[in-house]
Amino acid sequence: MEEPTMKPLVVFYSRTGATKQVGDALAQTLSCDSEELLDKKKRSGPLGFVRSARDARAKKLTTLAETKHDPAIYDLVILGTPIWGGTFSSATRTYITSNKAKFERVAFFCTQGGTTSKPLFDEMEALCEQHPVGILALRQREVKAGAYQEKIREFVDRLQGP
Repeated sequence: MEEPTMKPLVVFYSRTGATKQVGDALAQTLSCDSEELLDKKKRSGPLGFVRSARDARAKKLTTLAETKHDPAIYDLVILGTPIWGGTFSSATRTYITSNKAKFERVAFFCTQGGTTSKPLFDEMEALCEQHPVGILALRQREVKAGAYQEKIREFVDRLQGP
């Protein structure tokens, strides 16, 4: 009998490109669909950085461009975000809030400058109302240096199980 195959969807928000780089690498490694969340609020430049961190800390939602993929048809949604102000992006918060009832299973990944990722993952778990099947935290310098492929492989192996 053939093993059932996992049908994942990688969903991420990226302001500077680091989280996108990881999300694209995950989708390529898993040979699966991906969805980049597009925030309609201007978040570029130094003022955008300050606005983004402030909105994230205040747990504000935002307006997203329409997404292409329905998470209900996937058995695993892998959610990715940068860490802003110690928490996750407003775009990721908005997506989870709007779609969590459609998630069969979740996994999380983040890119970070220097803060710890545990509180972020705990908060994402609480908002999703389910425990993630895997988590991956990468430092921005690892991503910029391209030194994260082994960690992606280990994360994917954990998601695919024995």
